[in-house]
Amino acid sequence: MINELLQQAVVASRQLITLDDAIINRILLDTADALIARQEEVLAANAEDLQRMDPANPKYDRLKLTEERLAGIAGDMRNVASLPSPLGRLLSEVTRPNGMVIRKVTVPFGVIGVIYEARPNVTFDVFSLCFKSGNACVLKGGSDADSSNRALVAIIHDVLAKQGIQPAVCTLLPPDREATTELLNAVGLVDLIIPRGSSSLINFVRDHARVPVIETGAGICHTYFDKDGDTGKGREIVNNAKTRRVSVCNALDCLIIHRDRLADLPSICNKLSDSNVTIYADKPAFAALAGQYPESLLQPAVADSFGTEFLDYKMAIRTVSSLDEALEHIARYSSKHSESIVSESAEAIRRFQQMVDAACVYANVSTAFTDGAQFGFGAEIGISTQKLHARGPMALPELTTYKYIIEGEGQIRK
Repeated sequence: MINELLQQAVVASRQLITLDDAIINRILLDTADALIARQEEVLAANAEDLQRMDPANPKYDRLKLTEERLAGIAGDMRNVASLPSPLGRLLSEVTRPNGMVIRKVTVPFGVIGVIYEARPNVTFDVFSLCFKSGNACVLKGGSDADSSNRALVAIIHDVLAKQGIQPAVCTLLPPDREATTELLNAVGLVDLIIPRGSSSLINFVRDHARVPVIETGAGICHTYFDKDGDTGKGREIVNNAKTRRVSVCNALDCLIIHRDRLADLPSICNKLSDSNVTIYADKPAFAALAGQYPESLLQPAVADSFGTEFLDYKMAIRTVSSLDEALEHIARYSSKHSESIVSESAEAIRRFQQMVDAACVYANVSTAFTDGAQFGFGAEIGISTQKLHARGPMALPELTTYKYIIEGEGQIRK
């Protein structure tokens, strides 16, 4: 059955190539409107999923849909519709000495498979970006969000059917492991797979896929408070990066602080206690916070405190004696997602930006901004932490590849 669904997606992708951008935009706008009009049934389906999950589970927040979040999802889809098409862009053109003209132009991948966990918002994000970029999408959501995903895809299919578009351009696979196995082995049917979720999911996909993969998602994010950092900026940046949404990949996991600024650590961390953030502090940081931060929320750091993506109201603190020591810590534990420095020193910022190997490197800014919509991309299909093809927030341009168009007047090769 899975193989048949994938073959239908391939056929549908060929129809998608022929669609005019105006038609694509109209369908995206209609889908956004339909989501809002049918939000009650989506929220009811989401409630079924939420009933099966413990609210204490860090995935609960990712799974939860609200009227406000649905409005945001619809808004992102409208933003995507407003963007220029990424297809048919001329990347380069050259005329060879024999008169042969070679043009390099952007084209869709074809069929893109996305494997994700308890994130029903991904369903609409992926569809809008893939549809706008001329790709059919094959969605493999987790069982935790199956009711929500099916409700969302039903809306998409209804809009597509009214426009005479094959529903298979957005194909939802069953939530079982067998579907994952078939998708990972769909050579010749699926052109690219993008996993979105935990590091264990991403590692599994990378290790078992026979189809090309772009790794996304796992974020072990640091903020370094330099000896020349501004305490007020640091307090707001650390609090925002840690507490805005703890279950997302751009959330702060480790604060690195220069030893000369330990006296400012209680001030930097004081807003975190309002959100009941547990801090795992090394010895110098623990001593600086003792009596200044709630005792029940302050724990000594252990080896596993560093290099952990908490996805929860938890954060580690590491004390360093220099910028170089901070850079060494980041190089050891970073997932190459998002890293930030808080400093008023132009030289420290320059060196941090030069030396940190990550998709997004910030200076005096919260890592919470690593997001396609925040970058002005309309939405995102994921945050790539690798270096081939795409890096950082992936949106429309990253969902295209290219081909060469060669024209001549009868040239032959000797």
